[in-house]
Amino acid sequence: MKIIGLLSILILITTNSFGQNKNDIKMEQRITFMTLGVNDLKTSIDFYENKFGWKRSEMSNDNLILYQLNGIHIALYSREELAKDATIDSTGNGFKGFTISYNVWSEKDVDDLIKSLSDKGVKIVKEPQKVFWGGYSSYVADPDGNLWEIAFNPYLKKE
Repeated sequence: MKIIGLLSILILITTNSFGQNKNDIKMEQRITFMTLGVNDLKTSIDFYENKFGWKRSEMSNDNLILYQLNGIHIALYSREELAKDATIDSTGNGFKGFTISYNVWSEKDVDDLIKSLSDKGVKIVKEPQKVFWGGYSSYVADPDGNLWEIAFNPYLKKE
């Protein structure tokens, strides 16, 4: 079976998320970690820290890089090692079957962020434009082709 992409989502379940019936285990609706399998860790570190401006978590080590976001960690790990851990083949190209969205609060914010990322050499996959669902978005790719949607969603409320 050809694997199109790797995204390991590690979900930590607490004991209070289990039902009373041992056969009726339910997971809380949350994601704790998203691990991106990357081909070159140094290149990916440069992208996320110098292009996106993210700060590395103190929990990182030489082989696993963590970025603490609001309620979730994004991890960078060797694609080969991640595949080995999941006991699957690491080969595969093309669309990976998922995108990660970063929402901003106006169309101008999308335009400004895309301009800034473009100026830093980030690959723009789709220029900012109005989209079918009523918002405004653009796509960029990290060095491994993981797609990041930069979007303004007029239906999303600030918390």
